[in-house]
This record gives sequence, C-alpha cells and structure tokens, in this order.
Amino acid sequence: MEPQTGLPAAQEGENSGLVEHLSELRKQLIKSVAVFLLFFLAAFSTINVWFPYITRGYKLIILSPMEVISFYTTLSAALAFGLSVPFLCHFLWQFVKPGLNEKESRFLSLYSPAILLLFAVGVAFGYYVVNPLSYKFLVSLGEMNFDVMVSAQEYARFLLLTTMPIGLLFELPVVALFLSAIGILTSGSMKKVRKWSYVVLGIISALITPPDFLSQLIILIPMIGLYEASIFLVMKTEKRLQAADAA
Repeated sequence: MEPQTGLPAAQEGENSGLVEHLSELRKQLIKSVAVFLLFFLAAFSTINVWFPYITRGYKLIILSPMEVISFYTTLSAALAFGLSVPFLCHFLWQFVKPGLNEKESRFLSLYSPAILLLFAVGVAFGYYVVNPLSYKFLVSLGEMNFDVMVSAQEYARFLLLTTMPIGLLFELPVVALFLSAIGILTSGSMKKVRKWSYVVLGIISALITPPDFLSQLIILIPMIGLYEASIFLVMKTEKRLQAADAA
C-alpha cells in the first residue's frame, strides 16, 4: 500500500511545531527560574546589608518566630524579581518573537528599554514618595487613639503594595503606543474618553493604594499626567506616520 498523504502529514507537521514551541517555552522558563533563584539567593544572603534601607529605621515587631523567615523571604523575593525583570523580559522576547508580525516585532524591540525604564521609575516613585508619605500619615492617624505597633509581615505587604503596582501603572504610555501601533487606539478616541479614563484611573489608584485620600491623590496626579503624555505621544506618532505616507 502507498503511504498516506495530506491531512495526516499536516497534522504531523502541526504536532511537530507544537512540540518545538513547548520545548522553547520550557527552555525560557528554566532560564527565567534560574535567574530568579540566583538573585533570590544573593538577596537573601546579603539581607543585613540592604535591610536598613527597606525598613527606613521604623520599629517593627514580629508575632512569631516563623514571621522572621516569612518577612525575609518576601522581601528577598520582591528584590530578586525587580532585579530579574530585564532578564525575564529578554527571555519572554526570545519566546514570542517568532510569532509576531513585523510591526509588533519592531515596536517591542524599539520600546523594550522604555518599558524597563518606566517600570523602574514607577517603583522608585512608590518607594521614595508614596510609601513614606502614606506610612507616616497612617501611623500618625493611628497614634491619635491607639498604641501603634507595626508587624514586619504587614510592613512588607504595605511596602509591596506601594511599589510594584505603581511600576506597572507607569507602563501606560507604552501600552497606549502599542495599541496605537496595531490600530486599536487613536489620539482622538483617547480624548473622547478622557473624563471616563480619569474615573477609571481614580478607581485603580484607590484599589492599589492604602485606604487614605493622600495616597490615592499622590498616585492619581501622575497617572493623569501619564495619560496626557500618552495622548501626546500617540498624536506625534500619528503625525509622523501621516507625513511618511504623504512622502
């Protein structure tokens, strides 16, 4: 009998492509985990060096012996993740690059440095501005009627809440440029929904910050600034593309 051709061969090719795709995913995941673990071990082993910068000299308490390990592990993991972000983005880029079209590939390769820079600026803004102001405000508010004692674990959660989400929010201009590059978003549509966008940003700032008006306002103001900057950048990109088309 003659060997079968057609659909079975196509299915075999698809299966081979899927296996190769999963193998590449596994490879990038292994490298990502290895880099994260390397930074985690380095952070955990040097915790006494950077610990004072994290706690800012605040008097913290622990409620159980295991809370010490939990506190050290949480902070070390957060620091390791922050240091690993450039490498993780590179590994992710290596995985998704073959599946992107020319426009998407060109956009990501061009704006990858901006993505990392905006994330770092957002985390720094949270650490140097939002975190200390929110912490002092909330503690002073509690001291009016209570003896305030902050546990190490709760402080770690508060620190992460006032840094990591803000770093992600600072990616707004890059997200807007990407949606504009693939034809989903325009500067005109952003202007039309400006008021509703402000409402959404206000809700997001309330969800990711401690429940006090000061923290929410500190986040909302730069978010509005980033939204307006996004409109400006998208508009400049549209004008540049129109000029190129005309030429």
